[in-house]
Amino acid sequence: MSELVAAVAAAKRRLDAANLALRGRHGGDEWAAYDAAHDELLAAERALAASRDEEHAAPLDFPVRWNAGAPLPQLLVTDHHALLIFLVREVDPNWDGTYATMKDPASDVFDPYALVTFQRCISAKLGSPNDEVLHGHPLAGRGARPYTAQRVVNSHWVAELQRINAVHRGYRPEWWSDRHHYIFWFHDSTFECIAEGFEVEVRRCTMAQMLLEACRRLTGKTLLAVP
Repeated sequence: MSELVAAVAAAKRRLDAANLALRGRHGGDEWAAYDAAHDELLAAERALAASRDEEHAAPLDFPVRWNAGAPLPQLLVTDHHALLIFLVREVDPNWDGTYATMKDPASDVFDPYALVTFQRCISAKLGSPNDEVLHGHPLAGRGARPYTAQRVVNSHWVAELQRINAVHRGYRPEWWSDRHHYIFWFHDSTFECIAEGFEVEVRRCTMAQMLLEACRRLTGKTLLAVP
């Protein structure tokens, strides 16, 4: 345990040094060094939390990345389904860093949107906190990585729902072994859900069309054809 605590402390020192190097004159590899130090710290935090059987955020093998500045997340939830929509990150080869492109969910412009279907979802939420206060989140310092999709290990939320459901005479503990706590760190909000798994589709369309497609999935009715 002491070795893991020391590893976290050493990783923090390396990250502080890498952050300080970014403020000086760049030699070309400062950002790579910072990213490596950050990854090292997150890995050390997770190892320490796991050794203590504490809740922590682990990497999730997720196939797409969202637009960091304006992901425009939308959530539709029923008793057993959750559908999450967000704007997919798309690199502009002509961008020189001197301007920002505004994104409007009411726009008629076709953009790449992801539709994530969470299978056998038992609870989902989208809202606070945003990225400005992520350091106040319980998972901060326990592997939380901004602007990524992660899985929460030793989830307090899953444990809480298990305790509530344990009063039912048909309660089966093994049923919960396939339930995962997912967390997506967006710019202005955080998405969390407990589900068995997920499927991801990406379509180039408008937000309105993607929302109609999501409603079609939930109701089984054709509302509008989406290309």
